[in-house]
Amino acid sequence: MREGHEQNKREFEDYAYVLDFLEYGYPEDTRPLHQKKPIAQAFGEKQFVMMELTFKDNQVADLAEKLYIGKGKREKVEFVSKMLKYDQLTPTAKTELLHVIKEAVKAQEERFVEFLNNCGPITNRMHTLQLLPGIGKTSMWKVIEEREIKKFESFKDFEDRVRKNIVDPLAKRIEEELKEPQKHYVLVKWKTTH
Repeated sequence: MREGHEQNKREFEDYAYVLDFLEYGYPEDTRPLHQKKPIAQAFGEKQFVMMELTFKDNQVADLAEKLYIGKGKREKVEFVSKMLKYDQLTPTAKTELLHVIKEAVKAQEERFVEFLNNCGPITNRMHTLQLLPGIGKTSMWKVIEEREIKKFESFKDFEDRVRKNIVDPLAKRIEEELKEPQKHYVLVKWKTTH
């Protein structure tokens, strides 16, 4: 590792969602079939890291399946081969990405409700909430007013009081931060290490 590159030490993922499963590896891999291992492109549940997983022999996975990839005994995954950038994802993985991001957001409801309760302004003219797709100034002020009255307790509480679905905007923002360079990274924290 280059010095200074690992300032924000990345936490390791324990679980990942399958974006695409390739039983015989990538089509462009020209090695003989018996030398290829099944691989998957996957999305880490907590850090939102995109990765390639190498599978143990005779193991398969379904799209959006949640797999244990942490330390210790893993049922299906042999090892995490490498990290991936968005443009390295297969077409299937790109299609599946938003769906699994929504699953990851729902699985960590408490974390995201805390984010909605505590996020603040980025500049004098821009609030973090406005970076979420579909949240304009009116919705932003409604969120701020409601959370000052009483902190949000759940996504349902948020949606009942603000009259807006919040899982989709959170998931879309994470996808945007993974897809292309952003001025502000608010949900994909490892992207701020540059």
